[in-house]
Amino acid sequence: MIEAGNLMKAYDDPRHGSWLAVAGVSFTVYPGEIFGLLGPNGAGKTTLLRMLATMLTPSGGFARIAGWDVVHDPHEVRRHIGFVSHNTSVYERMSPRELITFFGRLHGISSAALCTRLSSLAETLQMQEFMDTPCSRLSTGMRQKVSIARALVHDPLVLIFDEPTLGLDVIVARNLLETIRDLRHAGKTILFSTHVMREVERICDRVAILSQGQIIDCGTLTELRARHGRHDFEELLYGLLLAHRVSPDEVANSGVIPTEGLG
Repeated sequence: MIEAGNLMKAYDDPRHGSWLAVAGVSFTVYPGEIFGLLGPNGAGKTTLLRMLATMLTPSGGFARIAGWDVVHDPHEVRRHIGFVSHNTSVYERMSPRELITFFGRLHGISSAALCTRLSSLAETLQMQEFMDTPCSRLSTGMRQKVSIARALVHDPLVLIFDEPTLGLDVIVARNLLETIRDLRHAGKTILFSTHVMREVERICDRVAILSQGQIIDCGTLTELRARHGRHDFEELLYGLLLAHRVSPDEVANSGVIPTEGLG
């Protein structure tokens, strides 16, 4: 469902020359799978996801979603994906109903179909009580639900989540993870970026560990633990980062979080 091959993104630095934020990443995400991207801040996760979502143009390699190339067929890619970030904005003067309706119309959904879709999304995401409340009055967790509903309105095959729990309290974050898991059960293919290890352990079928723009290992948690001889996933990750020339101070300050209190 998602395929990336030697995907790269280079940026020009006037002082130090060109540098690679994503340095030849390759992976495949299968239909109906939650595939996690785990790595410290600055590992390249967001840049990678933005290339897949057609927000950034790759400098090299290729990526396809549902068979469509992100460079040559960006409009088709956008038709088949929904993108949610921790900092996705909402229009504060609109209600969730108005906002989701607006994006549904942008996707060409008919009024009758959109009415049915709104009811379904409100029920699935438990939004009935605030569908007509201005977004300016919604809590952070409610706003995140609105962002997810907006991403789902056109019923995409693939969902891309870029650290969606960042800034959420423990209860809201846990509820959001349950929602993402339910979306997988509904047949969605999900790419989930995080620096919280417990989130990976809780919902991901497989995980790729990123460091300095590269995937340094990939597999199920069982495979990774067997491969490296460590059951404690925090220790496993710490060892991998150190082995790939990330200093202890950088690991300590990387933002990788072992539990985030998610229980």
